[in-house]
Amino acid sequence: MLVDETRRDEWNDFVRASAHPSVMQSWEWGELKAATGWRPTVVAVEDDGGIAAGALMLERRLPWVGRALLYAPRGPVLDWDDGEMLARLLGDIRALARERGAIALKIDPCVPAQRADVVAALSRQGFRFVGSDDPDLGGTQPRYVMKTDLTPEPDDLMASFHKKWRYNIRLAGRKGVTVREGTRDDLPEFYRILEVTAERDEFRVRGVDYYDRLYDLLVPAGVAKLFAAEHEGRMIAAAILFRMGHQAVYVYGASDNEHRNLMPNHLLQWEMMQWAREQGCTVYDFRGVTREVDGEPVGELGGLNRFKRGFAARYMEYIGEYDLVFSPLWYRVYTTARSLRGG
Repeated sequence: MLVDETRRDEWNDFVRASAHPSVMQSWEWGELKAATGWRPTVVAVEDDGGIAAGALMLERRLPWVGRALLYAPRGPVLDWDDGEMLARLLGDIRALARERGAIALKIDPCVPAQRADVVAALSRQGFRFVGSDDPDLGGTQPRYVMKTDLTPEPDDLMASFHKKWRYNIRLAGRKGVTVREGTRDDLPEFYRILEVTAERDEFRVRGVDYYDRLYDLLVPAGVAKLFAAEHEGRMIAAAILFRMGHQAVYVYGASDNEHRNLMPNHLLQWEMMQWAREQGCTVYDFRGVTREVDGEPVGELGGLNRFKRGFAARYMEYIGEYDLVFSPLWYRVYTTARSLRGG
């Protein structure tokens, strides 16, 4: 069945209560992506009068083939031990795909790589692995992440950090760095610092309008929060934190080139962790890192692993990105065209 606007709260509550809750499966994420050319649709299966499985899917039209692509970011959402429920959900998705002229469904669920049973279940349903071999990426969403357990008491949590990280957190405080929750008025300065960070670390950022919409849609809904680290009244670092169910996710971190010696990022992370813990989160997800083999980073972004590990974060790997092909011919046309375009 299709879930309409009247059931948005029920859908979000279902996502929050799931084993792998993600803001990217929230109703508001669909609204955000709608402004960038995607058509959001929530498909769900009911059991005993409530939602038992589902997926927020983003539909992108492919004008050069006259078809569409479906993508369920960090979805679908279900009990991965229930193969029958997966089959029921995919039955509804296949019906929608026929109606919409979709050539394939792309998924990248937050399922640990150790779940060989889930990989086998996806294979039986016709999914194929399409993840990247790049150890620094692994797919559309990060396949390799690091997470910190927030269940210890604050003093015990701090004690679990690397001693240099504890020192840097205290140093930032002694040097006058403070952290506060940001407001919409902080977005221009946040974006300026984000652009500085992008130039320094050689990555691309979206236009400022995207972050304006993100704030307006996600922050009032309670699934995102902007945090700012300041020194003498000036923002020197900032980040956006997503929150869904028991998990908080660090995204869109930024730091100015000046005052980096004051270690604002260490204090910023600590304050965001404490806030997340106060909201009932038990997991703090640092998001993307480079792949590790035998505990050692193998990609070019190993510095991210070391920074995040200092906060007692543990490395984990997801099963990766999978495609379910509905139209083999058009899928080959699509993948060939992407290859020729270098994407």
